[in-house]
Amino acid sequence: MAFSKYQTEALSAPLDRRHVKQREQAGRKLSYIEGWQAISEANRIFGFGEWSSETVEIRCVAEAARKIGKQQRDGHAVSYIARVRVTVMVENQIVTREGVGAGHGMDVDLGLAHESAIKESETDARKRALMTFGNPFGLALYDKDQANVVDVREPDPREEAAGRFIADCERVIDAETDRATLIAWWNGEDRKAAFKRHELTANEGSALAARVKARAEALADGGRAAA
Repeated sequence: MAFSKYQTEALSAPLDRRHVKQREQAGRKLSYIEGWQAISEANRIFGFGEWSSETVEIRCVAEAARKIGKQQRDGHAVSYIARVRVTVMVENQIVTREGVGAGHGMDVDLGLAHESAIKESETDARKRALMTFGNPFGLALYDKDQANVVDVREPDPREEAAGRFIADCERVIDAETDRATLIAWWNGEDRKAAFKRHELTANEGSALAARVKARAEALADGGRAAA
């Protein structure tokens, strides 16, 4: 089981400084990436529909009355802890990671305070689970020197599209269980047109051809084999 070349390179790449935000907490400046950014990166690297997250545990750990805002209105403060499991499909196998996060909510409306804390705890836990996959999800921020946080050039849309296309092709090849269908797909005009449309290099095409050959040989015995 292994991530595709595109995925491996993306997961090991430095974190783009543009994605890093800062906030103050207890007199200290903390660096972080936003929840939507982590989801966007997961979609980009793993593929839409190839990963998911599930809240497997969530509980309220604190609830108290407190004064809210400059007008010191009567309100509520609540805190939640959540555990989220992230599941990624890699070559028809499942990789799971879990993270635990905390969330806090304050509002004059108790229900809204709970809602805010729940959402924050789930987002925090999801980011912590994704963080274990690599720098694009914030792993680089755990290094005090932040050596892997860099100024990254604007991505080349063609390279990104080609990378996603190659990853899709690899999934198709690895999942195919019929040799004849695999060969027909590889020799088909639609596949050839797609290669031209994504402007694949000779090396990229050769790598996919080698993968098809290896898969076809694995399926040669009786025409079928387990994916």
